[in-house]
Amino acid sequence: MKRYYFMVRFLPEQANLALLTGRCISVMHGFICKHDIQGLGVSFPAWSDASIGNMIAFVHTNMDVLKELSLQGYFQDMQECGFFKVSDVEAVPDGCAEVRFKRNQAIAKMFVGETRRRLKRLEKRALARGEVCTPNKSKEPRELDCFHCIAIASTSTEQDFLLHVQKESVQKPEEAEFSQYGLATNKVLKGTVPDFSMIRPYL
Repeated sequence: MKRYYFMVRFLPEQANLALLTGRCISVMHGFICKHDIQGLGVSFPAWSDASIGNMIAFVHTNMDVLKELSLQGYFQDMQECGFFKVSDVEAVPDGCAEVRFKRNQAIAKMFVGETRRRLKRLEKRALARGEVCTPNKSKEPRELDCFHCIAIASTSTEQDFLLHVQKESVQKPEEAEFSQYGLATNKVLKGTVPDFSMIRPYL
């Protein structure tokens, strides 16, 4: 099935890429929730081990959906101010390699703040059952593949949180199953997107 995309490049040399990427994904999240859109994925053309990169691409099978998304006020305002460059909607080139960007929530559980919140929830549930909370503590360190964080502001809870994202190479395209943040997940959602790393210099 034919797919289309547009890219957003962040122009400032000194920029908080996690924050700008998160703002773009938040705009997409609100857009797809409002219009009940499925199958819209994100790709990161300038991803490296050191950084998530200064670009984000949006991918879908419907060109009109992407055109409407690209015309959202945030993208247009940032482009007019000279902070973003927003490309036209184009067809994904034939022969483009495929990749999966997945949200790995297990990473968040390894950080102190998240661990503390989880323990509080366990204690509260145990107290409600009249039990004593005795969580198991794992002392074995975990090894993690490269990941990057994206800062998201939730409009429903009015709280900030991080999306921990990893990149996986794949052999073939998978069905466009993504979360409302345009990402695959560890188990349920296995959607893939084009790897735009070879065409990103043209934006």
